[in-house]
Amino acid sequence: MNINVLIFLFGVLASVGQAQTPLAFSLNEALTYAVVHSPNVLNTQLDERIAKARTREITGLGLPQINGSIDFKDYLDLPTSLLPGDFFGRPGQYVPVRFGTKYNATAGFSFSQLLFSGEYIAGLQASKAFQELSKINTQRSMLELEIAVTKAYYTVLVNAYRLKTFNANILRLQKILNDTRAYAEQGFAERIDAKRIEVQYNNVLAEHDKVQRLMQLSVELLKFQMGFPIRDSVILKDSLNRFKIGASEVGALNIDQRPDINALNAQKQLQELDVRRLRLGYLPSIAAYGAYQTNAQRNDFTFFEFDKNNPQKQWYTISLIGLSINMPIFDGLQRHQKISQAQLNLQKVKNAQFLLEQAAQLELKSALVQFENARRSLTTQEQNIALAEEVFEVSQKKFNNGLGNNLELVNAETSLKEAQNNYFNALYDYLIARTDIQKSTGISTLK
Repeated sequence: MNINVLIFLFGVLASVGQAQTPLAFSLNEALTYAVVHSPNVLNTQLDERIAKARTREITGLGLPQINGSIDFKDYLDLPTSLLPGDFFGRPGQYVPVRFGTKYNATAGFSFSQLLFSGEYIAGLQASKAFQELSKINTQRSMLELEIAVTKAYYTVLVNAYRLKTFNANILRLQKILNDTRAYAEQGFAERIDAKRIEVQYNNVLAEHDKVQRLMQLSVELLKFQMGFPIRDSVILKDSLNRFKIGASEVGALNIDQRPDINALNAQKQLQELDVRRLRLGYLPSIAAYGAYQTNAQRNDFTFFEFDKNNPQKQWYTISLIGLSINMPIFDGLQRHQKISQAQLNLQKVKNAQFLLEQAAQLELKSALVQFENARRSLTTQEQNIALAEEVFEVSQKKFNNGLGNNLELVNAETSLKEAQNNYFNALYDYLIARTDIQKSTGISTLK
């Protein structure tokens, strides 16, 4: 039975009875689909867009700030002022007097322009560094997704291959069992021989059911990692042979592309910029500003009337420009302590950077060792399974020709099944070790 057919069948079993056309994926296509549909990657991409918007927001602080205003007042009671009574022939007393008009209106606009601020310059640089960090986080999320999808894809392929082998074992044992029963009925074999093979046959059936359930679960896991609807069916295009590589292809690797290392480098840059920002805070900040207003005062609501000969039917303007310099003198050493804290945090990042680089080097070396061990183990198990198949074929021929006994055939079949299990485990370890090398180097095929 073809592996793709098996995968399709279990995709159908995993569905909820809805008829739909299954989609076929190679590993690269599965990875591409996952990038588009994975919630984790989508969220990191949204964070990247948020960082871009944040950079534009901070950039806007250095652009001209213009505001307009309209103000209208209706005095129910005019403001009262106390004037010296000397003006009214009442020396030594104060006389309450109301000034103004019932209605007042003011319209105008103001602007300001930041000319120099050390903190603004450092903050703008930090926002760009933060934007770069968000890109690195997206790369890290994509690499983690690629590793998860790849391992899930490999698991489905190995389980499908394992299931295919179990199906062949079942057919072979079923034939042996039927032949042995026929020999026993004719007196050429004992019934105990048939029972031994029946036990073996039942064990293979039980393991087949177990692998069948694992197969279904591995398909569900792959769809989950891809962000693919669980109720829908999938077909895997690739075969296991496509993913076998030689040891020479993994010899010259480094950790320069690891997203976690790049992220820590970006965090170090951010921390350095924070120290710089706080130090630049000792410099003065300079801003220019200006305003233009026009106002009118009326006893009646006649703001839309204008008469240059009537003071109460005119609009009066006020305009100004100015320069503001804000110079910090003494803040109780608060900024000094903030700088000290930022420098200590920078040192912590440097320590974490050194530790991560050492751990990454160790992880890469460990991954290479594990891969080489898995590769050699896989080669050995390939040889063992070929030998076990040869031994079983010889034992089966001897048994069929009456030259061998049933126990020898059962032992040969048991050895073959054990060799097959060892081969599948070695094959899975090989594929996972190959993926772990990719993880340890940070090399991603996703863009």
